[in-house]
Amino acid sequence: MKISGAEMFVKALKEEKVDTLFAYPGGQAIDLFNALYGQKDIQVVLPRHEQALVHAADGYARSTGKVGVCLVTSGPGATNLVTGVATANYDSVPLVCFTGQVPTNLIGNDAFQEVDTIGIMRSICKYAVTVRKREDLAKIIKKAFYVAKTGKPGVVVVDIPKDIQLALGDDTYPKEVNIRGYKPNTEVHSGQVKRALTVLKNAKKPVFLIGGGVNIAHANKELTELVELTRVPVITTIMGKGAIDTNHKLYVGNIGIHGCYAANHAISECDVLFSIGTRFNDRITGKIETFASKAKIIHVDIDTAAISRNIVVDIPIVGDAKKAIKALLEKAKPLETSKWINQINEWKKEYPINEGNSDMAPAKIIKAINKIFKGETIITTDVGQNQLWTTQFIELNSKRKLLTSGGLGTMGYGLPAAIGAKIANPKSDVIAIAGDGGMQMNIQEMATAVVNELPITICVLNNGYLGNVRQWQEMFYKKRYSNTCLRYRKGCEIACNNPNNKCPAFTPDFVKLAESYGAKGIRVTKEEEIEKVLKQAKKETKVPTLIEFIIDREVNVLPMVKPGNPLNEITLEFKEGE
Repeated sequence: MKISGAEMFVKALKEEKVDTLFAYPGGQAIDLFNALYGQKDIQVVLPRHEQALVHAADGYARSTGKVGVCLVTSGPGATNLVTGVATANYDSVPLVCFTGQVPTNLIGNDAFQEVDTIGIMRSICKYAVTVRKREDLAKIIKKAFYVAKTGKPGVVVVDIPKDIQLALGDDTYPKEVNIRGYKPNTEVHSGQVKRALTVLKNAKKPVFLIGGGVNIAHANKELTELVELTRVPVITTIMGKGAIDTNHKLYVGNIGIHGCYAANHAISECDVLFSIGTRFNDRITGKIETFASKAKIIHVDIDTAAISRNIVVDIPIVGDAKKAIKALLEKAKPLETSKWINQINEWKKEYPINEGNSDMAPAKIIKAINKIFKGETIITTDVGQNQLWTTQFIELNSKRKLLTSGGLGTMGYGLPAAIGAKIANPKSDVIAIAGDGGMQMNIQEMATAVVNELPITICVLNNGYLGNVRQWQEMFYKKRYSNTCLRYRKGCEIACNNPNNKCPAFTPDFVKLAESYGAKGIRVTKEEEIEKVLKQAKKETKVPTLIEFIIDREVNVLPMVKPGNPLNEITLEFKEGE
């Protein structure tokens, strides 16, 4: 039987068990949308911007482990995907992004809304391809889903010209994929595992450093078993947080530029660093020459290219994190680590994370979220101080997940990611935490949340600044607050670094803006109101609730390691002039 390319597209989605498609129509994708019309098996979600669309697909994928799928038109539709594609690919999120394209005979002729989608996307995704022949469409889509979810997950972009969408062809969809040259390795080398355990057995001050790869592999249960068997303390990257219950007695905290004192010092003093699923980026290593300089380093990662790229390791193990941990569990033995654990606990007690003293300290807001939302909960963040406070104080366990942009650090991620997560997990509480800057980057998605009846809770931490950059300007640039004040107006002093009660009102009014979309809006200025409004939002069943928390204007995220410094040179308190 002959069917059109557009009909094959719909059939392929069904064969791949796609239940949700985040899509925005346009001229060069109109036939794909026509084929989707009236489909009951696939929920088509219409966001209000293509960038938000891909972040929503990302949130769907991270919260479920399934492949997220999106569809846009050519030209600006495709280029609006760029930030979201890079965001997801950097964090190893499996997405398949379909883009419409001008007919093949017009490609290269500067046709209306034509761009070189593959040329643009190639360096920021796992694989990108334009379908040139109708007979290749089905196998390319099959290949796209396979590549996105196997090996190190990532983003695949499939560009479909309009004439391919209209052309008739065979209705057969392939059952299997065989790609020459693409054979992702997930199995671990038993000899390397044995070497790693021999080194670990002789350690006096070992630590596990856990990255996002463990969460991606859904190896949380296995990791907890390994930690409890070996009695080795656990430190996480921001992306690895939640791999083990954050209240576990062997969990130390986050490492890195805003890591806790105990975690950073444990890395600096350990004699064996057993890392699983992290690429050792600059945000966690500090000065590379001093990173874990006293330790033998073991590194498990599914990506061969990630091993010894930034930090030279002693024992590399290439493979899937879950399979590696299971292999370790088979032969690992308990270690005598009580003296080492006591030392780490002393550091934690003596140098706790600075929670701030003000009534509206961000730590109090995050801790209230921990208290009120006890069941199945997904927390998304934007990027900036809001993200850092969340990753410092949020409690995560088997019921609570954190979705955040790690590698690219994308403002505007939090709200659409929460939308995707809520659509995928309707019975879970979903909370988006954002700053007043990032919230405005995809604020139009309030409409998407309202029309889809998504009762997400949106917490906006409003200090009237692009807070993270302002903090750097305060600490390293003598308070030269260049273009970071969001309350600045034309009549203000050009060089102002003294926020006070004479400053202009913040714009927009988030409460009125939320209400204009049909959502609920609440402003909180007193500590005693925090829990009350969170409970109120939790009870809402139909529409989103935006809660604007007015926090101190110059509150900082501490502790902090100055970029380029060793991890153990950590600023616990900042005083002006230091």
